[in-house]
Amino acid sequence: MQATLKKSASFKGVGLHGGKPVTLTIHPSVADSGIWFNRVDVRDADPLIPARYDAVPESRLCTKISNADGVSVSTIEHLMAALAGCGIHNARVDIDAEEVPILDGSAVEFVRGLLAAGIAPQDRPIYAIEILKKVTVRDGDSEASLSPASHLTMAFSIDFPDPAIGVQHRHADLANGRFVRELCDSRTFCRQSDVEAMWNAGLALGGSYDNAVVVDGDDVLSPGGFRHADEAVRHKMLDALGDLALAGNPILGHYEGVRAGHMLTNRLLRALFAMPDAMRLVQCDAQTAAHLPGMGVGQHDLAHVA
Repeated sequence: MQATLKKSASFKGVGLHGGKPVTLTIHPSVADSGIWFNRVDVRDADPLIPARYDAVPESRLCTKISNADGVSVSTIEHLMAALAGCGIHNARVDIDAEEVPILDGSAVEFVRGLLAAGIAPQDRPIYAIEILKKVTVRDGDSEASLSPASHLTMAFSIDFPDPAIGVQHRHADLANGRFVRELCDSRTFCRQSDVEAMWNAGLALGGSYDNAVVVDGDDVLSPGGFRHADEAVRHKMLDALGDLALAGNPILGHYEGVRAGHMLTNRLLRALFAMPDAMRLVQCDAQTAAHLPGMGVGQHDLAHVA
């Protein structure tokens, strides 16, 4: 069955790029409603924005959604990953600013808050997007694809010139609580040269060593270093799960990213939905539902988190 929260969960922090304080509260919502963002600070326009791939305008440094009135919310990918990874299909996200709080740069604080609020089953079945044929998009040396699989699996490869990151590969079966146990605490990362470029462009104003892992050549500048030796590629997989959640339904298929980012994954979803013979919507039986990312996830899964 579909699921929502048992009670509301609130979070406070600052936006990564704007640096503004923000309060965000996730509320339970009715079955079949999906995920919607509600800009409670907006009075003269439509404040509601659907968390869907076709509401994403061009945006490379984060995932942003916008409605027909131009009201937007950005940096939603970590929250969307937490919702998908906890198996929450329906929720209303009230937010009083234009950017989701970055918190510690990962999804773990969202996961903790969601699991503490509790997950409530609903009286409607889960419908999933079954991938029937491979769909691939490319941009230079970057590539993203979806191909048939019985449940959601993911492979990701990255290649950075800084030896502190270098070449990393990881494969993950995202069934059950694997996202919570293996990916949710992996933080966003960047190169020191990128930080300086973003500051000069008026971005990353809320960034710090407390909410991002910053590297410079061989050196990791953030205190404590990486939480995992391959934290960088794990975070890219976290981002990809959040971006894939904008499909509006769980995906039954294999995602592969090679140097892929937010916009490429969004282009992949747009390509998928433009090819009706590449997918179909199916009602999940008990066996299929048992392998969805958030099925059966609980507080015990957080014991594995660093």
